[in-house]
Amino acid sequence: MFKKYTGKFYCFSPPVMLATFLIEFGMLFYVLWRYKLSTISRLVVASLACLGVFQLAEYMICGGLGMNTAEWSRLGYVGITLLPALGMHLILTIAGKKSTALLTASYGTAALFAATFAFVPGVVNIEECRPNYAVFNLDSIASRLYMLQYYGWLFAGLFTAWTLAKQVPKRAKALYGMIAGYLIFLVPTTTLNFVDPATQLAIPSIMCGFAVLYAGILVAYILPLVGRSKVALRKSTSHRKNI
Repeated sequence: MFKKYTGKFYCFSPPVMLATFLIEFGMLFYVLWRYKLSTISRLVVASLACLGVFQLAEYMICGGLGMNTAEWSRLGYVGITLLPALGMHLILTIAGKKSTALLTASYGTAALFAATFAFVPGVVNIEECRPNYAVFNLDSIASRLYMLQYYGWLFAGLFTAWTLAKQVPKRAKALYGMIAGYLIFLVPTTTLNFVDPATQLAIPSIMCGFAVLYAGILVAYILPLVGRSKVALRKSTSHRKNI
């Protein structure tokens, strides 16, 4: 089923989609093994799950496995729709701040669009699987509203992280890590869209392809700063027993 990719490397082809899915779920299981469950680790796990689900959906759609493409398209969109709200929640939790208004608004808009994608037929469908990315077909009005709120919440997350990093210096490194994580998939996607406007039709596919780097920052940089390691807890408990 991968004949058209033979001998060539395509950044977002089905083999890469599958590899990305395996990497993201591998990180998810690593977090569950390594870190004590807390609000922060749960939010990281949820973010990794959403990213992985989108990659799996893309693979099932474009990998030629004969699955129901409409259902997988809807599932993939539900997964990525939750990401900005999870990011905002994670930023606030890292800083030790509470903002009922921000969380209610971000999760509320995410729930509204997720429910629309999940239960309203024809709102989202796969249009074409190209060698480098998948093109999804959204209703034009829904597409504009969706991208407006999606980018809106991503930039709101960047602003919130930047502001809180100055207010909570002890968590500044982790908050700057969140900013770097956001920029590491926003900047390449925006640059690619500017250089080749045709790629604007595939923003979810391309953005989530780069977002594996965001996942790596969450697991390799942010969690070691603010997570509670099970290994450290076991060593501490063992040391106290020896004393």
